[in-house]
Amino acid sequence: MSTHHAGPTFVLVHGAGSSSFMWAPVQRELALLGHRSLAVDLPGHGFDAQYPVAYQAPQDLDAWAAEPATLAEVTLRDNVDMVVDVVRRVAPYGPVVLVGASLGGTTITQVGNVVPELVNRLVYLSAWSCVQRSSPVEYMQEPEFADSLLAPLAAMNVGDPAGLGVGRANYRTADPELLAALKAAIMADGTDEQFRAFLNILQPDESLAVMTADARGQADTWGTIARTYIRLTGDRTLPVAMQDRLIAEADALTPDNPYDVHTMDTSHVGFLLRPAEVAGILDRLIAQERRERSDAS
Repeated sequence: MSTHHAGPTFVLVHGAGSSSFMWAPVQRELALLGHRSLAVDLPGHGFDAQYPVAYQAPQDLDAWAAEPATLAEVTLRDNVDMVVDVVRRVAPYGPVVLVGASLGGTTITQVGNVVPELVNRLVYLSAWSCVQRSSPVEYMQEPEFADSLLAPLAAMNVGDPAGLGVGRANYRTADPELLAALKAAIMADGTDEQFRAFLNILQPDESLAVMTADARGQADTWGTIARTYIRLTGDRTLPVAMQDRLIAEADALTPDNPYDVHTMDTSHVGFLLRPAEVAGILDRLIAQERRERSDAS
C-alpha cells in the first residue's frame, strides 16, 4: 500500500561529466527546509564512471586516448528510462519535481514527454530545453551561443571523439592556461580552491549520443507540465542569451503554460556555491503551488 505525503520529492538530474555527487550542497539545504530529494546517477555515471589508470597521475595520455569508452553506447533513451523508473517509484509518496542542470535538461524534457502525468513540475537550472532545434549540439551553432567560452576548451580533449563515441576531457591537466580557461567558462565566481574541488568530482567522458539526440519537448505531453527556468546571468558555458532563447521558444510553443522564471547571478556551476538560494527558489515554488491549490478549493 502506498503512502502519500503532502510534500514533494525533488528528483535531481546532473549534467555532462557529472554525477549525483554535485547535488550534495543543494540536498543539504533542501533537507534543512524539510524537503525530500533524490539525486540520480545517470547510466555510466557516479560509481559506474570510467576512470582508467592512464587518467591517473602520472598520466599516459596516448594510452588513455585509445581506451574504449564505456559511455559510448549510452543513449538519451537510456537516461530517460532510468529516470522514468525513479519517477514511477517515488510518485506514490507525493508530487514529483524534476530538476535538471545543464545537459540534464534533455533528460527531464524527455521524461516529461514519456510520463507527463507523473511529473508535477519541471525545473531547468541553466539547462538545455530544446524546442526548435533538436539537440544541444545544434543550438551550439546559433548566434545566442557565441558568448560561450567552451570553444577554447577543445584543447582539453583527449582522443578522437568520433572514434570514441564520447567527449573526453582531461580535468586532471596541470596546464595553467587550460585551467584558467575552464574556470572562466564554468566557475568564474568561485575561488581557485573551490574550482579544483569541483573538478575532482567530474568524470572525463560524456556520451556524444546523448548530446546529439533529438531532445525536443512536445506540446501535448511535456508542454502540459508546469515548468520553471532558473537563469544564471554569469553563465559562460550556456550563455544567458541562449537561456532566454530556450525560454522564449518554449513559451511560444505553449503560450498558456509559460515558464516561471527566476534569476541568479552565478556562473554555470556557481549555483552550487550558493545552494541556499537554489533551495529557497524550489521551496517557494512549492509554497506558491500550495497557496494556489488552497485558493482553488
